[in-house]
Amino acid sequence: MLKKIDGLIVERVSKVLYLTIDRPADLNRLSPELIDHLGLLFAELREDPDIHVVVISGSGNDFFSMGLLNPAIRASLSKDDVIRLVRRANAVFDAMEALPQIVIAAINGKVMAGAVELSLACDLRYAATHVTMQMPEASWGGFPGAGAPVRLPLLVGKARALELICTAREIDSVEMNQLGLVQGVHPQASLKDAVAKIAQTIADNGPLAVRGAKRIMAARQEPGTRAARELSDALRHALEWSLDVNEGIDRKSTRLNSSHSAKSRMPSSA
Repeated sequence: MLKKIDGLIVERVSKVLYLTIDRPADLNRLSPELIDHLGLLFAELREDPDIHVVVISGSGNDFFSMGLLNPAIRASLSKDDVIRLVRRANAVFDAMEALPQIVIAAINGKVMAGAVELSLACDLRYAATHVTMQMPEASWGGFPGAGAPVRLPLLVGKARALELICTAREIDSVEMNQLGLVQGVHPQASLKDAVAKIAQTIADNGPLAVRGAKRIMAARQEPGTRAARELSDALRHALEWSLDVNEGIDRKSTRLNSSHSAKSRMPSSA
């Protein structure tokens, strides 16, 4: 079964559902429409006993997804629009995390910003060797508002999570693997097959055992996660209306404009 929705390819193979973010012209950005499609799909999956595993990837080899926002997109939206988009993404990522199925991110290209947070809400993550990951929000005067401050410390520890968020630095697949952000790294050409094999292995195991294990682990961390989520949402809202965000966006836009101007003044090669 293969189905195409605006910006999303949905394919079922036996007990595994493959979701491919298919917006290559926009670096596989998680548009508001795509987020809504995912939300509807996750609501259906929650009641589907025949799907045991969900695999999410991006089309092409360059980007898994660039995320929800960048400085240019943020500048085109009102602050209320930004808050609504981030809150909607939060709700959809939470719904995905709460699915009874095992959800796997097959990170086939660069993953940034809100797309990092999408991947963190997955149960398992596997990356191609050329992949890099970055949460650049602090360089814009903000912080990741769709779950990273809540989920990232559970994977890499508080200090490392703070370092990655506050420096906004980019890391490669080797460091992602060392930190435990991914469960394995594969050559680009074999990533799809490697993840499909893992997904099928899980799908062929006892569904009650697999779903039970996931449910127990989620219950163990739920109280602290809920409190952290509420605080993150409140701080993200307050930050959006702060001078830090305005100055960060202006500074980033100025750098981009300067870079474009410099390139336009460069002599053409013979």
